[in-house]
Amino acid sequence: MSKRFILNADDFGMSVAYNDAVLEGYAKGILKSASICANGEYFDDAVKRVIPNAENLSVGVHLNIIEGKSLTNCPLLTDKGGTFSNGYISMILKSYNKDFLVQVENEFRAQIERAKDNIRIDHIDSHVHTHAIPNIFRITAKLAKEYNIPYIRTQYEKFYIVPYLHKHLNMKYPPNILKIILLNTFTMLNRPVVKEYGLRTNDYLIGVGYTGMMDDITLYGGLKAIQKVSVTEALIHPCKYQEIINDSHHYEYLLTQNDKLKSDITNNLGFDITNHSFEEG
Repeated sequence: MSKRFILNADDFGMSVAYNDAVLEGYAKGILKSASICANGEYFDDAVKRVIPNAENLSVGVHLNIIEGKSLTNCPLLTDKGGTFSNGYISMILKSYNKDFLVQVENEFRAQIERAKDNIRIDHIDSHVHTHAIPNIFRITAKLAKEYNIPYIRTQYEKFYIVPYLHKHLNMKYPPNILKIILLNTFTMLNRPVVKEYGLRTNDYLIGVGYTGMMDDITLYGGLKAIQKVSVTEALIHPCKYQEIINDSHHYEYLLTQNDKLKSDITNNLGFDITNHSFEEG
């Protein structure tokens, strides 16, 4: 087995800009995987326009119980209008409530079924890592097994620093370090559940410590820190806007168009760029 790298576009189906970025990133050959929001406003556009033109794109379900409208009646997750209304800390606290977990499972099931009715699904993850919460992770793993989805994301990120001071002075950086600590702890609790349900997962994740600052520099730095034979997944949220908007989503789109980065990942760092459908061995 070689070092394997999966670049995954989260939030597929949320907007035309996300969908266009997936299509063009796939055409460049570095982006081979995306996770679709079944409750996304542009889910149908992703299914009808993008996926038919990205024949070998690996597609996952991006379970979403934190943004947008629900597909089921789940009042413990939404406001009276059916819009998701819980923050992450609230979900951690509510994850010990059996009624809450029943509603989470029903909503997850509806999102999985909507996705699987339209496309072949080979992995499962979530918006804002909500499925990492251990009691919610167990539900996700159970549903992955039930629906024959072989791969589930875990969130262990190896701590690394890139040599650019401005990224560490960014106000986003300190909270991101706390996220790494929390998600690494959750991963330690969740990996036995992966084995229990006979699923596959990544060894490392890149994209937590530099959330909102992902670009070619932070991606390359994260991969350079990994020396072991392993499966590393990096998550990005790329957007291809009609007009140039210099936000993090734009820079994440640009890294999918970077031929030098693609070459460096394979030739300098020794990774095979693959997707979630790779064969073990």
